[in-house]
Amino acid sequence: MRLLQGKTALITGAARGIGKAIALKFASEGANIAFTDLVIDENGQATEAEIAALGVKVKGYASNAADFAQTEAVVAQVKEEFGSIDILVNNAGITKDGLMLRMTEQQWDAVIAVNLKSAFNFIHACVPVMMRQRGGSIINMASVVGVHGNAGQSNYAASKAGLIALAKSVAQEMGPKGIRANAIAPGFIETAMTAALPDSVREEWKKKIPLRRGGQVEDIANVATFLASDMSSYVSGQVIQVDGGMNM
Repeated sequence: MRLLQGKTALITGAARGIGKAIALKFASEGANIAFTDLVIDENGQATEAEIAALGVKVKGYASNAADFAQTEAVVAQVKEEFGSIDILVNNAGITKDGLMLRMTEQQWDAVIAVNLKSAFNFIHACVPVMMRQRGGSIINMASVVGVHGNAGQSNYAASKAGLIALAKSVAQEMGPKGIRANAIAPGFIETAMTAALPDSVREEWKKKIPLRRGGQVEDIANVATFLASDMSSYVSGQVIQVDGGMNM
């Protein structure tokens, strides 16, 4: 039997990148997939088709994860159309980097809203569903930057540190209801975003990593699958760093 057979996973920001990799991995383990993105364009439709080819139910929802009312509506739709929400992955995220002295209020607010407030929105909407089911797994996609900070990314680091603290707090509140909450802190992962960096920057990153290479999106998806499944039934309130040993 597959690890997530019969479960429904709701994944935010999953039309591409790490979110898409998690959705595909979950689907390969038998989970039905509801995913959101700001718009469901050609990328979102292609993701839907790839997941459907794995023989599970799938639907993409156009939604601004930072909008509380939109989130409430989407979660209600997912519950109605899928019947349950067993796994929530808060993956939606953006960057608007800049040094503190030059960072604008708009840059700060946008990153906090998309990266952190969105997780509050979805947890707030999903927890009542999970409570009625007497169980669920919540996974916040944080970052090693949320653990040790990073110059030029104070907004991003603050949002990711907030996701870690949010997971720990929800784990304490919801544990008696059978709901687990954890965070994953990826390090340098090979994505379209990191591919756009100059080679010199990429090489400098790799020198800081004991394994001397970037991670793959599948590395994150594998850890997410563990946290979503019953294999981690006694794991809650934890942050797992997937970074090749970069941040020991």
